[in-house]
Parts: sequence; C-alpha cells; structure tokens
Amino acid sequence: MSNGMLPSYLKMAVPNPARNRAPWYKNTAPTYAGIFLWFVFWNKMPSGGSEAAGGVLGQGLVVAFLGLIIAALLCHFLFYLVPGLFGMKSGLPLYVVGSSTYGSRGGFLMPGFLMGVLQFGWLGVNAYFSSLALAPLFGNNPIVQQVIAVIWVILAAFVGLKGIQYVAKIATLLPLIPLAILAIMLVKTLGGIGSFEAEKFVEASAVESAKTASLTFFGIIALSITYIVGFFATAGAAGVDFGMNSKDSRDVQMGGLFGITLAVIVAGGASILIAAGAFGAGIRAGVDTANPGFMSAVMGSPGAGKTMALLLAVAAFPPACFSSFIAANSFKTTLPKINPFISVGLGAAVSILLAVTGWAGKVIDVFTVIGAAFGPICGAMMVDYFLSGRKWAGPRVGWNLAGWISWIVGFAVGIAPLVGLANIPAAPLMAFIVGAVLYAVLAKAGLEPKAVEIGSTEST
Repeated sequence: MSNGMLPSYLKMAVPNPARNRAPWYKNTAPTYAGIFLWFVFWNKMPSGGSEAAGGVLGQGLVVAFLGLIIAALLCHFLFYLVPGLFGMKSGLPLYVVGSSTYGSRGGFLMPGFLMGVLQFGWLGVNAYFSSLALAPLFGNNPIVQQVIAVIWVILAAFVGLKGIQYVAKIATLLPLIPLAILAIMLVKTLGGIGSFEAEKFVEASAVESAKTASLTFFGIIALSITYIVGFFATAGAAGVDFGMNSKDSRDVQMGGLFGITLAVIVAGGASILIAAGAFGAGIRAGVDTANPGFMSAVMGSPGAGKTMALLLAVAAFPPACFSSFIAANSFKTTLPKINPFISVGLGAAVSILLAVTGWAGKVIDVFTVIGAAFGPICGAMMVDYFLSGRKWAGPRVGWNLAGWISWIVGFAVGIAPLVGLANIPAAPLMAFIVGAVLYAVLAKAGLEPKAVEIGSTEST
C-alpha cells in the first residue's frame, strides 16, 4: 500500500541514528529513577493513597514489600519493556510509533495528544504538593498555599514553553536532594523498625486520621499495584521515547531494571521503612513521610522539617517544567494551527483548578485515572508488538479500530472503581489486561488495517 495516504508528520519521520544513542546508565536509568525519587511518589507510599487504616503496612512489612516488588516488576515487564523495545528498534518517538496501534489518523490523538493532556494533570499534582510543602514557611495559610500553587503552575508552564534547556542543566543533580532526605530519615528511624507492630499501627493510624478498616493480604497487593502502576503508566508508554535513545535491547532491559524496578523498591521501600520505624520508635504514627510535620517529628526540629520540605519543593520544580514541555510539544504537533501559548495556557488553567481545589491531592484518584487511560494503551502496544513479529509494523492507514475499541473498553474497566460502577481490584492492571486481550481478538478478527512502509526504520 502506498504511503501517499499518510499525514506529513509520518512521511517526514526519521529514526534516531545509532551515533546519537547512549548506554542505559547515562539516559534511561537516571531519568526514570528521578521520577520515583520525586517526593509525590514516595510521600504516600506507606498509605498507598488510600483511607484504609495502616495503609500498605496493615499486614506488616513483609506484605508491604511483597506488594511493592510485584508492582515494580509489573511496571518494568508489562508497562515499559515493549514500548522501550519499540523505540529502540524503530528509532522513532511515541506519537509516530502509536500510529501502528491506533492508526495514522487515530495515533495523532492516541497516545500523542492524550499524553500531552495528562501532563497538565501531573502539573496540577506537582503544584498542589509543592505548595503544601512550602505552606509551613507562611504559617500554613491556605490562601497563601493556593497563591503559591497558581504561581508554580504559571512559572512551570512558561519555562516549559521557553526555557526548558536551562532547567535541564540542573535537573540531573536535583534528584539527589530527595535521595539524601530519604537516607537521613531512614537512618533516624532505623532503630524503631524492629519494634514495629502492624496491629498497633493500624489502631493508632485509625485514631489519628479517622481511617477505615485495614486491608486484607490481597487488598494490600492490589492497592500497591493501583498506586505504583497508576503513577507510572504514562512514563511506561513514554518508554518509546527512552528506547529510541538506547543502543540495543540490553540497554532497554538494564535501564528499566535499574531505573524502574530498583528505583521503585529503593524509594518506595525507604518510605515504608521510615513510617514503620518512626512508629516503632514512638515518634509518630504517620503515613505521609514527606509531610513537613512528620519530617519535623523525625528530625526532632520544626526548622529541619520546614527546610526539608523547601528542598523537596525545589527539587520538584524541574519535573513540573518537563511536564509542561512534554505537553507543549504534544500540542504543537497535534494542534499546529493553534498558538502554543493559547493551548498551553488553557492546559495550565486546568492545572491551577486541580491544584487550588485540592483534587490533585487525591493521588489514588489521579493514579486511577492515569492507569485507566494508559493501561490499555500499554496492553494494546504489547500485543501489537508480538503480532507484528517483535518489531514496529509501521503506520496503519486511518483509524485502527482494534486499538480504539480495546482502549475504550479498557478505560471503562480502569475507571470503574473511581466512578462507583464496580469495585475492581488493581484497576490499572485490569485495564492493561483488557486492552491486550481485546486488541488480540479484534486484530485477529480483521479490524487491524494493513501497515504502510515509510522507509527503513529497523535500528539495531
């Protein structure tokens, strides 16, 4: 089939040459590790973002770490690996590679445009928690906190549009700040881990925060998967963009194992141990380990807690700018006729609304939405990869109904717990499975259009 039917952005796609690629420890691993060192991830890891008493610690440390490890492995093997291999073998970015799973027309919206839209959700989350971290410096005044959130979004959106190259120069060092803070608090609380008792922790956290009943063994595993996979889902699909900078499949594997699996276990595990150790040492029954009050209690000094919170907020600003940058690039590609200041400005307005209303602080809801949106995308891409002989098949003309139908149904499954339709455990994982199975069935049924060659894209 002729490629004359393809949009210009696909005809002009050029693979990233081998000379521009680098080993996994110079790009993929440190970048992904920085995502999990962001305090918004590990802050609520002990609670899993839920209202259940004891959070993931409700059945003890062993179960908490089991859920953590399972979720970390799922992130690597199901949500990242195939997108990474797609990128490595094709040398092309996500919005081009997605034209196979969703069609040359449909791929423009999914996953390219959707990735940009959800970045404004992340910007709202970043602004909310960063303003919360800075609030103690201003007496925890809620009005001041909202003003900080608004300024945070505006600055990040502007830098994302105009000055991302300056932020990138310092962003590689800033993840060391949360790593150092985790290490310091872990040392402070290590002595209390041996005295941690799950039953007493459940009772104490229920009294302190008016939490609901604790979770069962399987409930904790499902909560860990929902929390971690939901947080990671967009970054998993973005593995295509990381993979196009990888030299070979080993680099893709190693980058994920160290930057994702190990980073999840280290950052999330440290936060869980800190919460357990703080309770065991009689310091505080807290589950938000980046909370300024919690850090003050651990450090034995209100000033130290405020300083740590300030440093965590500073380290969070580059990720806010990168979210804006990704969104701006997505909108420039998918909406070329609209001034990016207008499209990004509207997105920033949504980020501000999410931050000042506090909805962005409901992380389990945010992660559920993200997992529901990108779970079926990653599932369909995995099946597309194997059905195509473990390579990128090329763009499929028009709309790939196999991809779109699988996404619609998968999204419905993933979002069901949030909207009260059904209590589906580990919803992001279920969305992935539904998306994968449906894509396979529909592709075999003939709803997958033929692929079109756009030149040699296989890169080894």
